[in-house]
Formats: sequence, C-alpha cells, structure tokens
Amino acid sequence: MPAGGKQLKRILVVDDDPDLCDVLNDLLSAEYSVTTLKTGLEALWALQRQPYDLVLLDIWLPRLNGLELLAELRSRQIPVKVIIMTGDNTPEMVLRAVREQAFHYLTKPFKPQHLLELVRGALAASPEPAPIEVISARRDWVELLVPCDPAIADRLQSFLEQLETDLPPGVRQSIGEAFREILLNAVEWGGHLDPNRKVRIAYLRARRMLLYRIADPGTGFRFEGLDHAAVSNPPDQPFQHAEARAAKGLREGGFGILMARAKVDELLYNEAQNEVVLVKYLEEPPA
Repeated sequence: MPAGGKQLKRILVVDDDPDLCDVLNDLLSAEYSVTTLKTGLEALWALQRQPYDLVLLDIWLPRLNGLELLAELRSRQIPVKVIIMTGDNTPEMVLRAVREQAFHYLTKPFKPQHLLELVRGALAASPEPAPIEVISARRDWVELLVPCDPAIADRLQSFLEQLETDLPPGVRQSIGEAFREILLNAVEWGGHLDPNRKVRIAYLRARRMLLYRIADPGTGFRFEGLDHAAVSNPPDQPFQHAEARAAKGLREGGFGILMARAKVDELLYNEAQNEVVLVKYLEEPPA
C-alpha cells in the first residue's frame, strides 16, 4: 500500500508472452498493483477469488482464450473492465470483443504511452459502464445500440477503426473524426446525456463507400434554430455562434457539424433531423 494509506488500483495482465508481461509489469507497477498470469483459466480463477479494477487480456491464450474468458465473466456476472490486447485485429475478432462487452481493443504492437492512456481512461470511467448492445455483427453491416454517455465515443471509435485497417490512414482519420463529432452531438443534444437513452448506430461497408448512420432518441432540430453552432454562421462572421453559446452558458465549441461536413463526402439528415448518414466514398461515386 502506498504512503498515506491509499489503496492502489488492481490490474490483472493475462498473456502467455512472459517478455510482454514483464514489460507491462514494469510499465504499470509504479502507479498500480499488477498481477500477471499466463492462461485464461488462471485468470478466471483469480477473478472469482478477488476483485480487480481492470484486466489487460490477450485473445490467443491456452485452454481458455480471451474471448471465451470474456463470455465467462459475463455469464458469471463478474464486473470488471477488460482491454483486449492482440495482434489479431480481424473484423470477426473485433466484433466478438464488442459483443462480449470488452471496454477497449488494443492492437499489438502498441506504444507504451498509448496503453497508459487507455488504462488511465478505463480506470477513470464509470465503474460499471452501460453496455453496448449488438444488433448486427457482420463485417459489412455492424449495428449497435449505445447509451447516451459521452465516454462511449472514444470506446466505439477504438473498435470501429479496427474494421477500417485496409483503408489509407487519412481516410480512417477523416471518417473517425466525423463519426465521433456527430455521435457526441447525438448523445448530448438528442439523448441529453442520459445513459438510459440509446443511440442507434449502423456501420455499412460497401465496395465503393463507407457509411455511418446515427439515430438519436430526440425529437430532432432545425438548422435555423442552431445559433449556437458554427454551421449557422454567416460567411462573413465565422465566430458569431460563440456569442450565442456564451449567452446560453454553453461550453466553447460548436464546430462539430461544420467539421464533420468537411471530413466526409456527404452528410445527410432525415426530415426530423434526428438521424444522420455520413458517407465516405472509397472510389469515385457512380455518375
């Protein structure tokens, strides 16, 4: 126990690579209490005996693999956040991890600082984050119901980025940033940050395009009523919305829709404007 009597957060590392376990132990033990194990069965036994705050879990483990361990944790109602660490980032593995309620998905090899950021973020998040419900888990059609919690945006982006690894980095970054901004708008303005309300997300991958559809639980809006958003600014007054945000006591920002429009090829709203489709063409669109 550290000076002052404060209990260290407990992290369980489960990987059959002893060198990686040593590296992670050295990296994390300055801030956390770290235990390393080599098999899924050992991990299941340990998690039933005492609580851990976070598990760093490899997929390809002997006897009981990482995804099977995740399923066991769910069936036995053992509440612990799990970050998957693997070199296998095929869509099938990613989608199984989402279905089994992994908290994050980290592809090996990874940078130590990136891992530390994920660990700190996971430990700072709600002890029992609202679950992601998987409606469809086909590699070309993923559909999810997610709680209206802003913390969900980064988690989802980490999973969905793994489905786009064959795309150029610039394309992945553009669609990822646009998706995140529109999702945050849906969570904040459509769902009012109420985790009991859900946003429905569809990811569709076709030969010529990548498409996201985001439907929030709100009643919609009108662009003419968005004086607090940069998308409503006159061309000669690009920051007029900042005054409206200050008057309403809103945080700085308001560039989400404008930025998203610049990052994708098409941004389409339904009539009520509580559903939006983002389209990124992977080839020249048909005439």
